[in-house]
Amino acid sequence: MQERTTRKSVTFLHPFSLSGIDEKLEAGTYEIETCEELIDGLSFVAYRRVSTTIVIAANGYGHGARQVVAIDPLDLEVAQQIDALEASMTPNFA
Repeated sequence: MQERTTRKSVTFLHPFSLSGIDEKLEAGTYEIETCEELIDGLSFVAYRRVSTTIVIAANGYGHGARQVVAIDPLDLEVAQQIDALEASMTPNFA
């Protein structure tokens, strides 16, 4: 089956949580990878999401160590919406 992978960076301005990850994650920029597979037998091109992962710091393994964790893309979307809401409620003293 033919697969495609997309990568994007997501920036959080506030600490956030995702289900399946025990600790609260720090504000910052995170790499998100989504793997999809081609759905065969259709008269048009369509893909099905197979996995979504986030790269986070691997605590306890030294500075710079990273781990890849599978996440639910809907949880990521909710976390981004909460972060945007918190950012809109923060006073801007510029």
